Amino acid sequence: MREWTGIFSLAVTPAQAPAVRFPAMPHLPPATVLVTGASTGIGEACVLRLHRLGYRVFAGVRRPADAERLVAAASERLIPVMLDVTDAQQIRCAAALVEERTAPGGLLGLVNNAGIAVGGPLEFLPLSEVRAQLEVNVLGLLAVTQALLPAIRRARGRVINIGSIAGRAATPFVGPYSMSKHAVEGLSDALRLELAPDGIEVSLIEPGAVRTPIWDKGIETMRRIQGLLPPEAFQRYGKQLAVFGRLLAASSRRGVPPDDVVAAVVHALEAERPRTRYVVGPDAKLRALLRRFLPDRANDAILLLFLRRMEQRAT
Repeated sequence: MREWTGIFSLAVTPAQAPAVRFPAMPHLPPATVLVTGASTGIGEACVLRLHRLGYRVFAGVRRPADAERLVAAASERLIPVMLDVTDAQQIRCAAALVEERTAPGGLLGLVNNAGIAVGGPLEFLPLSEVRAQLEVNVLGLLAVTQALLPAIRRARGRVINIGSIAGRAATPFVGPYSMSKHAVEGLSDALRLELAPDGIEVSLIEPGAVRTPIWDKGIETMRRIQGLLPPEAFQRYGKQLAVFGRLLAASSRRGVPPDDVVAAVVHALEAERPRTRYVVGPDAKLRALLRRFLPDRANDAILLLFLRRMEQRAT
């Protein structure tokens, strides 16, 4: 078993696996991908699937224990790197490592998966919590992309952003999360247009509910934030917050498995002409359909009616 002895003290000898081939994308085998937020959930599933497919994978994690766990499950082609997407120094170090280990072939893919979920009524949410949401989900994503684009450009590689159907169809009490994912939609569209002349594809993955720890963490964050709210917040929104907390818990249990999202990531990485958007999960597809064909007022009425019925059942 390999040991993970530090941030960059890592084994990097490629395994004797066949190189992964991609049309019209010159690179040196094995093809290299970096995944942020690889400790759990979608990120971890991406890292392990891509490793099994023969890629060399840089797995962005924030804790040494997560790095050790990933190393124990894979070969030398899986390389953990400490990467908090809000830490400029860690981003620079990760980019330097990628440059060192991939030159001259470059980085075939960047999967921007790192994210958090902040919830609560927008009327009373501390702005520091909203800023933290945007720092991770939007500015962190952009900072990592900026740092790695030179390596991606050498490979004519791909940028794959993990968004959410919440970026198209917002729901109450997760406003900061929806704001951040809406921003990722615009960022992805603009970046795709800007990088098109260089042959770099940008795809956006829009899952609905997925069985990952992000919503368990989101519920914990929501409870912590509720401790910061004034009594008036609970007078106005207490019943709705209780209902929505139960809905979030149910979503984390009933969502699609992370592998469904990983399948979209793999297609975006390997297809000769990847889609610009991948909607993943039956709930996401339904919400996208409703947003496309119904006016805002009709969508609002459907969602509010559903929430009222859930509230009535809880009383």
